[in-house]
Amino acid sequence: MAKEMAYASISDEELVRAAQKGDMVAFEELVARHRDKIYSRAFGIVRQEDDAVDLSQEAWIKAWQRLDQFHGESSFATWITRIVINLCLDRMRKMKRQRTESIEQMDDETGGVERQMPVVIPNPTEGLEREELRKRIDRAMEQLSHEHRTVLTLHEYDELEYKEIAKTMGCSIGTVMSRLFYARRRLASLLSSFKREEAK
Repeated sequence: MAKEMAYASISDEELVRAAQKGDMVAFEELVARHRDKIYSRAFGIVRQEDDAVDLSQEAWIKAWQRLDQFHGESSFATWITRIVINLCLDRMRKMKRQRTESIEQMDDETGGVERQMPVVIPNPTEGLEREELRKRIDRAMEQLSHEHRTVLTLHEYDELEYKEIAKTMGCSIGTVMSRLFYARRRLASLLSSFKREEAK
């Protein structure tokens, strides 16, 4: 208990050094500090709670297994974020391939691709307009590419700067800015088209 309390007050870097020597309590402290952010980043990309839980847990397992590969070039938070984003993008690419292969079968069995979209359960305390907006945003986010959805999630929801996003996604700042520009434009276009559909 005293060890856990002592660890609560030290830096991530010191915790990583202890964990690299096999100290599981130190690693558990790192998990406790960053698990909510890692889950929210996963959810922002995959948009499914169960998948986000699975992927964030998988990221922590990989982080423990690869801890000796962490040399402190970036912060631990950036490093673990990069792991979870890569896992999410791999999952999305795999799902996209499967969806493409079985699109005709899915149409026959379920009556349309739209039936595969996640159900958004509205919060009863929110006003109707807010519920509708949230549904429209969820629908629009689903239709963005993995890269565009990821960059939008990291910038708008996680409030990361361009430099941090570039490091996390392994691309240039220019690419981040370009993706963000197109993602916002595409999102705005989708939201306005949904609004027109509903107004008919």
